[in-house]
Order: sequence, then structure tokens, then C-alpha cells
Amino acid sequence: MSIKIIDYNSIEYREMINLRMEILRKPLGLSFTPETLEKEKDDTLIGAFDDEKITACCILTKIDSTIIQLRQMAVHPKMERNGLGASILAFAENIARHAGFRILIMHARKTAVGFYEKQGYEILGDEFLEVSVPHYEMRKKLS
Repeated sequence: MSIKIIDYNSIEYREMINLRMEILRKPLGLSFTPETLEKEKDDTLIGAFDDEKITACCILTKIDSTIIQLRQMAVHPKMERNGLGASILAFAENIARHAGFRILIMHARKTAVGFYEKQGYEILGDEFLEVSVPHYEMRKKLS
């Protein structure tokens, strides 16, 4: 298993889009527009690979000089509950920390809040709907 930064518009990036589509978008009847994907060119794209096959991913998007947002976290269903989610999240946190960010935020699906709380994240504010799914804004201070 290897976790690494993915280049935008690479073969690995296209695999990442497919994984996100299957796990995050397709179940909701959604897809990606070219404009949405174009906005990711300046983001930090992270993927976990097992035998060259993507098994998990996430994206880091700069908000300002101190805050970065985790987005589009996805773990292949066959790889859930084996520590992969925690590993890719720790990798993303380290990337953010080394880049000088002090706070990592996210919009977490309600079903994933428990996982993020175990990783040291706290809920900020009330539940809200995003892409028709209940979410919470969550935050962790990076030290």
C-alpha cells in the first residue's frame, strides 16, 4: 500500500475521479462537470494505491494562509474498516501541516462524523444539507 500526491489530469487522477464517482456521486444521482474538475487543478490530490489500483483518495483545498479544507474523501468499500481511512487522513494532515496550515476543516457526511471524531475532529455548528445529504462542518487544529 502506498499513499502519494497525484498529478492533476494524470491517469491516476482519472482513476481518482472514477472512485469518487462510484462512492460519492453515483449513489446520489450526481456526476462531475468539467468546470468542477477544472477547479481541482490547484488542489493537492491524494491517493492510496494497492498494486497500482486506487483504493482511497481525498483532496486538500486552500481556503486562506492558515486554513485548508479536506474534500472528496473516499475509501473503496472493500477496504473499509482496515485503517486505510485513518492512514490517508493522517497523510493529508501531514501535507497540510508541512505546508504551514494550522487548521483543517471539512464538510463531513453525518454518517462519517464518528470516524472523524476518533481522529480528533470537532463539530462546528448545526447539521446542514449538502448534495442532499446531512453534513456537519468539522475542524481540527494542526500542531
